[in-house]
Amino acid sequence: MTPPKPLLNPRLLKKWGIGMLRMLALAAVLLWSIYPIALIVSMSLRAPRDILSHGSLWGVSFTFQNYQNLWKRWPDFFTNLTNSLWVALLATALTLVVSFLAGYAYSRRSGKALTASAFFMIMVRLLPPIVLTLPLFPAVNWLHLNDTKFLLVVLYCSFFVSLGVWIMKAFIDQLPRELEESASMDGAGLWQTLRRIILPLSYAGLISTAVFVMVFAWNDFLFAFIFTTVDAKTAPLVISEMVGAIDGVDWGILFAAATLQLLPILAFVWMVQKYLIAGLTAGSVKG
Repeated sequence: MTPPKPLLNPRLLKKWGIGMLRMLALAAVLLWSIYPIALIVSMSLRAPRDILSHGSLWGVSFTFQNYQNLWKRWPDFFTNLTNSLWVALLATALTLVVSFLAGYAYSRRSGKALTASAFFMIMVRLLPPIVLTLPLFPAVNWLHLNDTKFLLVVLYCSFFVSLGVWIMKAFIDQLPRELEESASMDGAGLWQTLRRIILPLSYAGLISTAVFVMVFAWNDFLFAFIFTTVDAKTAPLVISEMVGAIDGVDWGILFAAATLQLLPILAFVWMVQKYLIAGLTAGSVKG
């Protein structure tokens, strides 16, 4: 007499259990990441009396009064937010140009000088930013570059160009040299090859680099705090001034400013997420 078959296939049950664990892990990560953002946005829409008295996201009335108060009491915040945008965009663009050209050089050329410069970039990248700012301060004063957007753009580019170069080198290393040889046989010069062949095939690496630089430049506090005072002041500095205001912290205004600081970079990462995923996974599977 044959034994009865189990109601559930053990292999199917194991597969279902692993799938459920993965779903729970993903849900936990999403909750961990999204809840603080949702809480900040929710707090910015609450009346001041409800901000510290209700920890829940629901059960309170919402208002845009905090944003109106932010406009009235801290009008410079919006100017500084524009400064953050321009500095982040220009620093990202400059870093992409330098990283792409240098990444191609490191990928297609070799030599002792290139190897030494590569190790030098890695060593500099490992240093804490505060260590670099101290010797830079007198040089910046001598060049009269204090409190300029140009200085912030150069600093952010210099700080992240090493990472960008290695990202672009990794991408360009995966491109077959036969493409460049074929283009050369057809009469294409170096710049034509870079623009028409290498650049379109390296977009995922450029997007990955852009995300790193954009997020850093948008949120940076240290460089902006040390090297700016009025004209080039960025949004994170104004938010820190709100926290240390003499007349006390207006939490509604603070959460409104934090929301306006947070939403643009979230929108940027959301728009490029599919390209970012493609860039981070490129080369992981070989055909």
